[in-house]
Amino acid sequence: MEYTHLGRTGLSVSRLCLGTMNFGPQTSEPDSHSIMDSAHENGINFFDTANVYGQDKGRGATEEIVGRFFAKGDGRREKTVLATKVYGNMTEYPNDGKLSALNIRRALDASLKRLQTDYVDLYQFHHVDRDTPWDEIWQAIDVAIQQGKILYAGSSNFAGWHIATAQEAARKRNSVGLVSEQSLYNLLTRDLELEVIPAAQANGLGIIPWSPLQGGLLGGVLKKNSEGKRRLESRSAETLASHRPQIEAYEAFADELGHEPGDIALAWLLHQPAVTAPIVGPRTQGQLDSALRAIDLKLDAAALARLDEIFPGKKPAPEQYAW
Repeated sequence: MEYTHLGRTGLSVSRLCLGTMNFGPQTSEPDSHSIMDSAHENGINFFDTANVYGQDKGRGATEEIVGRFFAKGDGRREKTVLATKVYGNMTEYPNDGKLSALNIRRALDASLKRLQTDYVDLYQFHHVDRDTPWDEIWQAIDVAIQQGKILYAGSSNFAGWHIATAQEAARKRNSVGLVSEQSLYNLLTRDLELEVIPAAQANGLGIIPWSPLQGGLLGGVLKKNSEGKRRLESRSAETLASHRPQIEAYEAFADELGHEPGDIALAWLLHQPAVTAPIVGPRTQGQLDSALRAIDLKLDAAALARLDEIFPGKKPAPEQYAW
């Protein structure tokens, strides 16, 4: 496994981040624990979850599964750089969501209880809160840091100007501010390159891409579909229909390189200078094993150029749309 620093911090994290969203709804607790143990055995020390994960099992269920994993001991918590999130409503009550100081305090304590730990390494804002001022948000985070309940704060699904505004407010308080941004980023969806990645790089944030395979569309979907191994849901089917020529060219290029399409998609992200660690969210041990192959896959300049031809990227603003 390779490691890098999380943004501008001195914290070392693995180049792959284990996403846990499927733990509970799609993957049984015993299998989830087995996958987490396997991640540790393969050097993955960066785990990502959220307080709202759980779906039909109930919000908070995934954190509880992770917490019972830590409770098994043998250094499981100590080996893990743990990231969770706050924002989504946990109940119907008006103060049980978003980023008010009250909700940050309550949600953090509830996450710590479910996770059976006394601190979170990375506490992420799951979405921008347009109603709560940054002075209030950073005051709540500063208190949590002083209490030893979190070490770092990160954002998720922010625009570039949100990152800049958050960092300026933090600087005025002499606070550390954001150290990471978790966003949708992959070969097919490259909007981040326009403003979010430049903002993150300018402010010392590491990018943590979610959905690196675009819901499976970059994982060999055409071949799997023809073999009856994958059935597309309506949204994925619509996306495939609008991008079919690109996906066909991509899978043909993967065959030419002699690698699985999913491995190439992950490897491409690992070649992007702003990226800290793509999030892989395996439902099975086999899916984790597949993701691990990408660590050793090196793409040369010609391969990277060909991928840019198939999936054109964005220039940083304003060059994308002005001289």
